[in-house]
Amino acid sequence: MARVSRHGRDANLDLIKWLAMLTMLLDHLRNLWPEIEWLFIAGRLAFPLFCLGIAANVARSQSGALYTDDNVRYLGWMVAFALISELPYRLLSSDSSTLNVMPSLLLGLLIAWGAHHRGRAGFVLALASVSVAVLIQERLMYGVFGALLPTALLLAIQRPGFAWLLPAALCVLANSRNRWLAEWELQPHTLLIVLTAFAAPLLGLWLLRRPGNFRIWPVKRWGYWFYPGHLALLHLIRSLG
Repeated sequence: MARVSRHGRDANLDLIKWLAMLTMLLDHLRNLWPEIEWLFIAGRLAFPLFCLGIAANVARSQSGALYTDDNVRYLGWMVAFALISELPYRLLSSDSSTLNVMPSLLLGLLIAWGAHHRGRAGFVLALASVSVAVLIQERLMYGVFGALLPTALLLAIQRPGFAWLLPAALCVLANSRNRWLAEWELQPHTLLIVLTAFAAPLLGLWLLRRPGNFRIWPVKRWGYWFYPGHLALLHLIRSLG
């Protein structure tokens, strides 16, 4: 497991969060400059890395302690930013048929909690969350497979080895419904998308476990604002242009 700094921060996990935000930003730059559509490939790293951040936080919590103040705050922030992010997402991606990415991450968190804490309460939570994901999968970014990804990454963290292939496969399935794959069909771009999606959780898991002793600016609660903030900024830039 990655080393934790003397300040209680996991530098490897902060690095993963920075990579997730950077690749997400690169992907969304296509909304300003459509000619750089190849950045969509780099963007396939973002969602798996965000899911890994969720899985790593769940893995560090004590199994069985589902109803805690920390979990209530965590859930509150996720719900709040799922709502806050919808307007800037809709402004930037008015033709999108899905909700912003936060509901996918929120359901992923709930399913991972249910799998980690187990017991009757965990089972009910996981079952209810999967059921919601199935019901709204057409509106859910990355669909049911995306909602299951944090749980698959949680399993991979707890049981390194062949278990790493599960989130890699889920990433490919989660991206298979993307319209870019349907439009590009079997081309080099398509293969790169699939390979990047498959490799993304493997890269994240490797970064999480690698030994290291370095300093990096920690991603704290301000990181929640990055998603709606950069969407709103990109929309503003495009409007002024």
